[in-house]
Amino acid sequence: MHFQRVKPVRTTETIVAILILWPLVAAILCYLVRSERLRNKLVPVTGVLLTAAALLLSIHIPFSFGLEPGAEKVIDVLILSIDILLLGVILFIGLKHRHRLIPILAILQLVLIGFNELYPVPTPRVNPIVHCDALSLLLVLIVSVVGSVICIQALAYMKTHEAHLQLAASRQHRFFAVMLLFLAAMNGLVLSDKLSHLYFFFEITTICSYLLIAHDATPAAVANALRALWINSFGGMALVAAVLWFARFHGINAFQQFKADDFRSAVWLLPLAFMCLAGFVKAAQFPFQSWLLGAMVAPTPVSALLHSSTMVKAGVYLVLRVAPFFQDTFLGLCVALFGAFAFLASAALALGQRNGKRVLAYSTISNLGLMFACAGFGTPMALTAAVILLLFHAVTKALLFSCVGAIEQGIDSRDIEDMRGLYTRMPLTALITVAGVIFMIMPPFGLLVGKWMALEAAARNLAALLMLALGSALTVMYWARWAGTLMSDPLDGRFRPESQPVLTWGALGVLSLGVVALTVAVPWLYGALLQAAAGDVPAYSVHNGTMENPTGIFSAFPLCLAAGFGFILALGAVRHARQARIVSPYMCGAQQSEPGVFTGPMNRSVKSEAGNYYFAFLFGEERLTGWINAGALLLLTLLIGGTLR
Repeated sequence: MHFQRVKPVRTTETIVAILILWPLVAAILCYLVRSERLRNKLVPVTGVLLTAAALLLSIHIPFSFGLEPGAEKVIDVLILSIDILLLGVILFIGLKHRHRLIPILAILQLVLIGFNELYPVPTPRVNPIVHCDALSLLLVLIVSVVGSVICIQALAYMKTHEAHLQLAASRQHRFFAVMLLFLAAMNGLVLSDKLSHLYFFFEITTICSYLLIAHDATPAAVANALRALWINSFGGMALVAAVLWFARFHGINAFQQFKADDFRSAVWLLPLAFMCLAGFVKAAQFPFQSWLLGAMVAPTPVSALLHSSTMVKAGVYLVLRVAPFFQDTFLGLCVALFGAFAFLASAALALGQRNGKRVLAYSTISNLGLMFACAGFGTPMALTAAVILLLFHAVTKALLFSCVGAIEQGIDSRDIEDMRGLYTRMPLTALITVAGVIFMIMPPFGLLVGKWMALEAAARNLAALLMLALGSALTVMYWARWAGTLMSDPLDGRFRPESQPVLTWGALGVLSLGVVALTVAVPWLYGALLQAAAGDVPAYSVHNGTMENPTGIFSAFPLCLAAGFGFILALGAVRHARQARIVSPYMCGAQQSEPGVFTGPMNRSVKSEAGNYYFAFLFGEERLTGWINAGALLLLTLLIGGTLR
């Protein structure tokens, strides 16, 4: 008997509804029902549902669906109304805090939207309004799986965080409501094919980021939240300008209406340049990086969510979505140079930092710059590098932020120097953090695979290639320095038992195992998902766990076996080291009986201290930031102005 396979349209609609509407419902419940017991059940249940829905979605891609004309009109009116309400809220926040730029940017967006509604132009009906391909699915998986792990781990973190702040009344109901709303908005953003819907979800992420950064309500938190609000409102301004340009001058209001052959003149490339600008702002690229650096004042789960699975990835997604349409254009060249510049500049600034969260922040900006550079190159190899970097950066950076959050609560500091010898005090957390660093810079892990592909893709652009190579070298320096500090003196051979909440261990374990599993599966994952996310043209062929093309080969699976063997040897070395005799450092024969103390000039006792060089005289923020911002502005001017030539 032969059965004909019918495409399950209703199934996909149900899954999409779960991905967008369920976290919205859970957010409302978290806010209204202020019960810790309910919250401790609702957040994990939401995480499980989102993970299951995202995995089920992978069975059905690619797919699209629309609505009946009447239902679509209702949805459009509802989204427009909420859009106006959101901009009204942003306007109110700006006026309340007497901020000059926030009201201006909100009013400008209201004027543009109002003008478009008062004087509409005929455009073809959008059908479908939801489209999911491999790139959308990749983002949905990152948001739903990694984002859910972060939210679940935050249950334990926020309990300790509020105990430390000694709050009279808990604010967790509001915190988790916004976190879950964030996940809903990101899923809606990457699944929306209609440009006006994309802008709507884009603005929701902006207001959510403001609420999360301002959560602790300290003067520093409020100030940095306002900065994030006005900078991201500027990005929203660029995006709404692009959306209205496409609608009014080209009759386009959905991604599926784009045609590559059209984008060869200024009238087409200029709105694409505005879209790229909106993506750069959302991804905190120079000179807009200050909002992400300021977000470090928020609780660490906020940083993990903003850096790994939501806010910044929205910017990368937007540029990758339109990258095929500016390939081999001057705009593409400018995007590539801008991304390579951001990669190098952020790596240099990270090298001058001793605050762990700021190192992670600059590392995020740097890796996103590398993804933008790949989008600018636009070749199948470059786009493959971008999607691999996108995936592995999300998981690895979520792991590292979760580790730093646990360390901060354990030692009450973010300073890398205060983490010296952490292996003695928090051995398992220190080892997992070192593993996260290894995932960032060592083979066979996916971030190194992505960087290797990116360097190959940049081979024909000498300026970009030099910036990527130098930035990669600086990246290894600051990561290796941090990992070495965690495992260095003081190490007295006595290990204190470490206690962490079960949810924290669970999150760290899931994320660590996730990076390892994804690394082993890279060749097969490329064939199943990443190739399609990067485009229709395959950049690599896969044979027995090895990826190769005419310019290079990466033996992923054999290297994984070698790494596993090295891990076993390392375990043996650790066991042997525990039996070694611990002695104090040799001080040229001048050491005294007290460990770490030696006889110095004038026969005075001097305590030896170890410390890293941070090269502040060369890589300090005060020295470099102004010049870097000026260079970024020059490149952005070239990017926008170059489309008009």
